[in-house]
Order: sequence, then C-alpha cells, then structure tokens
Amino acid sequence: MIQVCSRCGTRWNVRDRQRVWCPRCQGSLLAPSAEPEPQWSTRPAAGSKPGATGSGQRLPAGYRWIAVRPGAAPPARRQPRPLGPTPRYSVIPRWGLQDRFELAAPERAAEPPKTATRMVQMTLLVTMLALVFAIVVHIANYALLLYNRSRLLNPIVAGIATWAGVAASVLVFFTLIATAVVLTNWLVVRRANTYARSNVEDPRPAWQLWVCCLLPLVNLFWAPVFVIELARAEGRLSWLRTPIVVWWCGWWVSFLVSAFAFATSFTTDAQGIANNTMVVTIAFLAALAALLLTVRMYQGFEHRAVDQRPTKRWVVVDDGKPRAKDVEVPEDAEPQDRDAESASRAESDRKEPAASGIISA
Repeated sequence: MIQVCSRCGTRWNVRDRQRVWCPRCQGSLLAPSAEPEPQWSTRPAAGSKPGATGSGQRLPAGYRWIAVRPGAAPPARRQPRPLGPTPRYSVIPRWGLQDRFELAAPERAAEPPKTATRMVQMTLLVTMLALVFAIVVHIANYALLLYNRSRLLNPIVAGIATWAGVAASVLVFFTLIATAVVLTNWLVVRRANTYARSNVEDPRPAWQLWVCCLLPLVNLFWAPVFVIELARAEGRLSWLRTPIVVWWCGWWVSFLVSAFAFATSFTTDAQGIANNTMVVTIAFLAALAALLLTVRMYQGFEHRAVDQRPTKRWVVVDDGKPRAKDVEVPEDAEPQDRDAESASRAESDRKEPAASGIISA
C-alpha cells in the first residue's frame, strides 16, 4: 500500500498500516492506494525513434516521478539581504589607492669581536710581578731554613715566612688562571678577526678553543696548534715559527718542573722541606721564563694590528722614453711644425710627473 506526501511528493510504502505524517518533511500523507502492477509494453512509446526497444512503467493519473536525494530534507535557502543604496562619494576615496612598499632593513654585517689589548698586558704584568714576589719569598724561606740549621728562629718570623710562602703560591695560582683565561680570549678573538678578513669562518668552534686551552694537560698539546694555525692564517708563520716552538718547549719544561715540585711537597722532614723549597723556587723561575716567552710570542702577533691592511707606497720611476723638453726641433722645420712641437711640449709640461710611470713598492 502506497501513501504519497502532500508536501514533498514522496511515495511511501506503508504496507498494511496507514500513516498520517511524512517521515521526511513531516507533511500530511494522502489516502493510501494500492500499488498498480507494472504493465510492460513491447510497443515503442510515442515520439521514440523507430527501431528502439524498451519498457515503460505507467503511473496512475495524478502521479509523477520526482528525484529526491536520500536523507533529511535540505535546509531552506536564505534570502539575500538588501544591499541598500549605492554609496556615493563627493571625492575620490584614498583608503584603497595607496601602494605601500616596506623596504627590508639592510643587513648589517656581523662585526668580529674585539679584544682589550690593555687588559692582556696588565694581566701579564701582574702575573710576572706575582711570580717575582713568590720567587723572592721562597728564596728568603730557603735562607731561613739554612739559618735554622744552627740557630732557632723567632716564632713570629717563622710564622710570617711560612704564611708568606703560602700567600705567594695562592697569588701565583690565581694570576696564572687569569692569564690563561685572558690569553684564551685573545686567541679566540684574534682568530675570529683574522678569518673575518678573509671572508671565511673559523674552522675551530669557540667552545673547542676554550676547552682545549683551559683544560690542564690537554692545553699542552692543542694550544700551540691553535697558535700555529693563527700564524699561518695571518702569514706570519715564517718568522713566528721559532718563537712558538721555543715557547712550547719552555711551557713543557715549566709543567714538568711544577709537577715534580708538587710531587715532593708532601715530605715532612727538614731536609725534604728544604729540597722542596728549592724545587718550588726553580718551578717559579721556569714559570716566569715561560711567561716571558709567552709575552714575546704575543708581541710578535701584536707587532701589526690585524685590522690594518697592508699599505702601498707609490713612487715615480723613469720609463726610459724621451721627454718633450729633450726633443730637438730642426732649424729648417716649417712654422706649422714648430707650432705643433711647441704645443706638444707645453702639453707635456702641464702633465704631472707621476704620469710617466707608477709602480707599487
């Protein structure tokens, strides 16, 4: 049994139960009617092409086929709101006719870091003074130990001598650390400036330079390598090779003597203390010598600032060509020739002497 919706025209097969409302659009359903049996006809329909065969299903009167998509009914279309009157302007509006182009800010080249030369010099000077003070104190302590072999020392003098040696050693320790830090910073900055002049980056990262220059025992192998690379990059290796090698050897000697002095510092007998005092004095002398070699190497690099470019001096040389005043005019020359020669001579005299030949020295 079929019922047709009066609103959307959908035909519903309600079987043997009559319904009132359309399940799709909630419209009222028409009275049920039995589904007509399809009638098949082998005759072509009116208006069809001759020879075409097909089948058609006849619908009862008052019914037609409607294509409806499955699912809920589509929402009702919204009516467009009125646009209102056309806007009018007494003058041409300027809010949409301006072309604004934001120019990108020019990228400023990263400037290489700078180092304080005065700080390096002051740190080296303070370290040398601390080493000299420690050497004098330990020599005085050794003299007091020799004096103490036959006579007793005043407790106050003995206490002052002992604590003065300890204070001098502590002062030397901290000044050497400060010197290592300052010189490492100088090396990093110097390498950055040198490679920046060549428009290349430093092949060694900054953290590697800091670690390999400040880590004990490692810096004995790597710090001179970094210095040699710097000298090669600046073109100074030919005349800085000897100072660098001598500084490297002096550094190793100072390290070995200092290690031996530290190893013999745990003795408790009088002779052992005297021997250790002498060894510590020699270690301070070796450290002072290594520091002087470091200063020599540093001054070799600072002989000419890395920021200064090589200068050229232009000098005048003779190219061997005869000058205008040396050209002789024959006596039997025509007046026109004499005027031409005079004009060329005056023109050559007005030229600057540097035009004859310039070379770079």
